[in-house]
Amino acid sequence: MKVNALLKPIKLGKYELPNRTFMAPLTRCRADNEAKAATELMAEYYAQRASAGLIISEGSPVSPQAIGCINVPCIYSKKQIDGWKLVSEAVHKNNGRIFCQLWHPGRISHPDFLDGDIPVAPSAINPNDSVFTYEGFKETVTPRALTTAEIHNITLDFAKAAENAIKAGFDGVEIHAANGYLFHQFFTNCSNTRADEYGGSHENKARFFFETLSAIGSAIGFERVGVRLNPSFHSFFGIVIDRETIPTFEYVAKRMNGYSNLAYVHFTEPYMSVDSIPYAVKEIAKHFSTIYQGTMLINSGFRSESGNRVIIEGYADAVSFGKPYVSNPDLVERIARNAEWTLWDESTFYTTGPEGYTDYSKLTD
Repeated sequence: MKVNALLKPIKLGKYELPNRTFMAPLTRCRADNEAKAATELMAEYYAQRASAGLIISEGSPVSPQAIGCINVPCIYSKKQIDGWKLVSEAVHKNNGRIFCQLWHPGRISHPDFLDGDIPVAPSAINPNDSVFTYEGFKETVTPRALTTAEIHNITLDFAKAAENAIKAGFDGVEIHAANGYLFHQFFTNCSNTRADEYGGSHENKARFFFETLSAIGSAIGFERVGVRLNPSFHSFFGIVIDRETIPTFEYVAKRMNGYSNLAYVHFTEPYMSVDSIPYAVKEIAKHFSTIYQGTMLINSGFRSESGNRVIIEGYADAVSFGKPYVSNPDLVERIARNAEWTLWDESTFYTTGPEGYTDYSKLTD
């Protein structure tokens, strides 16, 4: 294609970014230390990928209750802030920009991570899936329904985590409201059967999210805040799409138009076919670009040509790449030179150490 839209500059929030090839959040499980803090190895990994227009970090739990996987770098303690400083400084030294994804998995956790406590959720409904623990995969348990006071406290946890992220040198934060995790659990009837102000109507199911978005924006400025949504996510973590699912996400997307200085909303195309799902949306970017009027990112399954096309056709402003960034730290350069992309090794995604992490070659190596 003559116009390489992925390489054009873009203004995002308060930042002027050099290209529209973004690095999506990728859980990599390398914070293998007691403090659950980012490490020098992680700093090297992110710095290698600093030519991305924007890096969005792996999900970072906002509290001890928000841990749902092994060796994830958190963002609630002083040691964790210091660990992430290693990362942000390394990325900035290489002229990159990085947002911290703020994460609470809700019911997609396990008592093994919570000192024996039960995971929390909108309602006491077991997702009937599995969680990767230090002893391997274990079946999920029935979570405990959050009280109203606890919901408010989690909002405070997110706002504090956002402040911690800025202290750690991040350029902004992304609220993880996708992929079957806590906010997504509030959005969907399959996981939210509440009869109070946090369940039932679209407005009520989105109330917790918007309270948290407002708290974070008030804490660090909305121009530093992005949001991740995956409307057609299904069949994982107990998520079922029904006739109200997409209308709820449409409500969320439309209401976010009122936050005129929000940095972006980061949508995801379906991870798997939704042809047999009667209420799902097959083309997320095309559908939601008619609803959300702000800066829009799109993710999942894109290559150079399809990424360029979705921008040129006006369905997205930038494209985030996940797995391709695992094995192509210089993805921007490869797109610019129309070079071959290295294939990733899935067996090293969630291990420890540099193998399959910092040892992928660049074109100039």
